[in-house]
Amino acid sequence: MRIVIMGAPGSGKGTQAALIVKELDLDHISTGDLLRAAVAEGSKLGLKAKQVMDRGELVSDDIVLGLLEQRLRSGGDAGFILDGFPRNIAQAKALDTLLERLGQPVEEALQIDVDEEQVVQRIAKRAALEGRSDDTEETVRNRLKVYADQTAPVVDYYAHKGILSRVLGDGSIEEVFQRIRGVLQIQGDS
Repeated sequence: MRIVIMGAPGSGKGTQAALIVKELDLDHISTGDLLRAAVAEGSKLGLKAKQVMDRGELVSDDIVLGLLEQRLRSGGDAGFILDGFPRNIAQAKALDTLLERLGQPVEEALQIDVDEEQVVQRIAKRAALEGRSDDTEETVRNRLKVYADQTAPVVDYYAHKGILSRVLGDGSIEEVFQRIRGVLQIQGDS
């Protein structure tokens, strides 16, 4: 199965992605992890990414797609869950082009929906537990606005393609995962 997982910051998509990966034995692909690994390895794309990141700029879609292509070509056929990409319509279209070329099109786009106030509370709790000073209410609300402006239209893009499923992200981790299991039609006990 090839899945794109989406949701606002603090929606629990990373946590749920890890559970899905374990349940379905998929490759968990995080674009942030790919970038950090490429920079650490000093690969050609990693060096390009590092130059951009050192200037405080966003890494281009071409670099991210190149890293994704390398990862997908080196991975097995078990499928994947893509976490953190695409973040806008242009990226979604470019991803589709890449995946079609590789014969690995997205089969499921999974959107985790959580109330904005709950997201703010979740991230504030995480910030307190982890000592993260970058997760202030102001920065969280700004990230939610950026998500609504740029990433939320990707949800409509996948809905139009007929592969979108939405899951309510309220409740315990296990409750949300059970909803996801139902959507993905995963059988058995977790």
